[in-house]
Amino acid sequence: MTTSNRGSAAKPARVSTRTLADGAKRTTLPSGLRIVTEAIPTTRSAALGVWVGIGSRDETPGMSGASHFLEHLLFKGTHKRTALQISAEIEAVGGETNAFTTKEYTCYYARVLDADLPIAVDVLCDAVADSIINPADVETERGVILEEIAMHEDEPGDEVHDVFTEAIFGDHPLGRLISGTEESITPMTRNQIHGFYRRRYTAPNIVIAAAGNLDHATVVRLVRKALAGTALDSGAAEPTGPRTGSKRVPTQKPHTVVRNRDTEQGHLVLGGVGIGRRDERRFALGVLNNVLGGGMSSRLFQEIREKRGLAYSVYSYASQYADAGLFGVYAGCAPGKVDEVLDLTRTELERVAAEGISADEIARGKGMVKGSYVLGLEDTGSRMSRLAKSELLHGDLMPVDELLARVDAVTPDEVNEVAAQLFTQPMTLAVVGPFDESAFGTHR
Repeated sequence: MTTSNRGSAAKPARVSTRTLADGAKRTTLPSGLRIVTEAIPTTRSAALGVWVGIGSRDETPGMSGASHFLEHLLFKGTHKRTALQISAEIEAVGGETNAFTTKEYTCYYARVLDADLPIAVDVLCDAVADSIINPADVETERGVILEEIAMHEDEPGDEVHDVFTEAIFGDHPLGRLISGTEESITPMTRNQIHGFYRRRYTAPNIVIAAAGNLDHATVVRLVRKALAGTALDSGAAEPTGPRTGSKRVPTQKPHTVVRNRDTEQGHLVLGGVGIGRRDERRFALGVLNNVLGGGMSSRLFQEIREKRGLAYSVYSYASQYADAGLFGVYAGCAPGKVDEVLDLTRTELERVAAEGISADEIARGKGMVKGSYVLGLEDTGSRMSRLAKSELLHGDLMPVDELLARVDAVTPDEVNEVAAQLFTQPMTLAVVGPFDESAFGTHR
């Protein structure tokens, strides 16, 4: 599995605490579990997240969707609490709790008043560390997940991104649905899910992050108390380092995929292989993406929506993983306008690749990247997420000022080089809408 090739930090002999960038602190427990916090005394709330470095790419084909299945099940009851008690204890103090699963990690989080952080720590740690996974709950949530999968298929604007991702990565775990499929979820047993839970949800794979009006030492004490006697209160172990991957992720030969759906709009994504999140060119790509299709002033938005009114929604994006990435342009438009939208998109990509982008556009793109990043750190939830992702995905916390400086340092040559590399390669096209397989010269 990919996770077996991940690096690791030095083995801690005892509790170790270190001050990180921007005043954040990290404590590593002997079990390998890490606790990272950022104190924001001016707030009256706190956000807490239990982040597990396991996602859908860590599943075998037969267990596809297991991580997402677990996300549902861990709120269904522990040896201390029923499902109702888990939700009621947080809601009784006006808090909120939820979870989400990605390709590479799973997060369980809560947001509460600062005085109620001890309740959030106890409830979330209990749910993640000591879930019963009752057979009856497995059957109930199986039905819920199958309905979720069916509902997703009724949202063509979402489905087209999954079709595109599968067209790029094929049978590789990155190409599979995070939710799994009806074929993988239906036969999955309680014992299989429980085994996955106990093998994967281990202390070295977990980061607990908190941000808000808090004290780091107090959070550490609360976490240790909440985990005492659970499976996460284990012996000495090394924290699992950031996922690296062992070799290049295989991708499919560029092609076109059409999913025929009786929809009012045609939904399409045109794009190809991108770059991973550890690639130094990610800063240049961020600037390029904003200029191309990142906002209302972007080239694609102006050309396709503002000048011609061909689509309500059109944008570009980049998805980055530890060892792979993709970029794409999405548009949703009337079926009769799909050909024109595609022609305009291809023309713009070719123009950017051949001519590059202007200094004014690069300056605007840098401003958009910096602004969206800093403005996105205005609440405790986003600050908590930044801490956890930095620790889990990168192994350290980059100071905000350094990140902004890295964006400022991007040169026109770097942006244009990335554009030339990405936009001149053969493209994959995914389409969902009322079209026949032959409408776009599809082949598989």
